[in-house]
Amino acid sequence: MSLAKSPATPLPDAALTDDAVLLLDLSGLKCPLPALRTRKALKALASGARLSVISTDPMAAIDIPHLLNETGDALTGQHEADGKLVFDIRKT
Repeated sequence: MSLAKSPATPLPDAALTDDAVLLLDLSGLKCPLPALRTRKALKALASGARLSVISTDPMAAIDIPHLLNETGDALTGQHEADGKLVFDIRKT
């Protein structure tokens, strides 16, 4: 999966993948920043858009699902890869 920087992305640490999933790499950020940046990215997306969030903060495993419960957006997948948490989200 190649990443290309896009001037239309809502945050400087975001990129669009080839299949139009916004990739938000929040590695190294600590609570509450991963949840806050995820909320900001979701606000900028249209309904139906997909977002993939990467975080190294173990608290993100609690914070991001709670955020999505609050916003009503859908957590379509969650897994760990290379010591990082990955959240797949669909904006509703």
